[in-house]
Amino acid sequence: MPNTTVTLTGTGTPLPVPGRAGPGTLVRRGGWAAQVDAGRGTVLRLAELGLGCPDIDLLALTHHHSDHLVGAADLVLTRWVQGRFDPLPVLAPEGPTARFARRLLDGWAEDIDVRRRHTGRPAPQGPDVRAFAPPAAPAVIWRSADVEIAAVSVRHEPVEPAVAYRFDTPSGAVVVSGDTRVCAEVERLARGADVLVHEACRSAAVRERGKRFIADYHADTVELGAMAERAGIGTLVLTHLEPAPRTDEDTEAFAAEVRRGGYGGHLIVGEDLLTAPVGEPAAQRG
Repeated sequence: MPNTTVTLTGTGTPLPVPGRAGPGTLVRRGGWAAQVDAGRGTVLRLAELGLGCPDIDLLALTHHHSDHLVGAADLVLTRWVQGRFDPLPVLAPEGPTARFARRLLDGWAEDIDVRRRHTGRPAPQGPDVRAFAPPAAPAVIWRSADVEIAAVSVRHEPVEPAVAYRFDTPSGAVVVSGDTRVCAEVERLARGADVLVHEACRSAAVRERGKRFIADYHADTVELGAMAERAGIGTLVLTHLEPAPRTDEDTEAFAAEVRRGGYGGHLIVGEDLLTAPVGEPAAQRG
């Protein structure tokens, strides 16, 4: 297995769709694992990958939309139930997302109390929230021995702030967009990345269904293809797919629109549990 991989733990949106959990992306470097966002079903998707919640070393949140957060308490509580008692570090942009993270276990106080008294296990300390000011230009916000994480503010107005993350490792770089329109901020963050995991919206199809407001603050597939080509992305992975593909033809339409934008690299229309290597030949341009 490559030293660094990226796995889609959920490719869905707020609307429940069979086979697609809520938004989430897992970045692994050796034995270290970071979860970016935690939508519905995240813990179950991790279990399907053979991972327990104690295997997650970091949670990075992109913004405060519920579909990206409803699995966060499940992740933290299950990590505790499964026997890891140190607080989970949580990266969050200062503002509503960081406030949410700080209150993550408030609604579970009585459940925690009865479990603690019944089992004798120590009380969870709650997440270790590492809030940061959302940077206007890419800036490093977290470092470990061999992983460096940068963030940048993205364009998901009226949801503010919202951020994207870049993970630089010895094997290569992976960028996770969170929710955003196609924007120069993500393009700068992602320049030269081996893998870009980016939300994708077939804007014309969404508008035809009378949901213009969705298309207005999500990433148009044609524009995304042009941006990914300019940024020199090795592998482009589409996630948070809107409208959700129901047929092979729907999936092909996502790919066709990205290609129409001019992207010539390796393209994947995401499915839950798909894993892409970082720095391997399949993740290189060409």
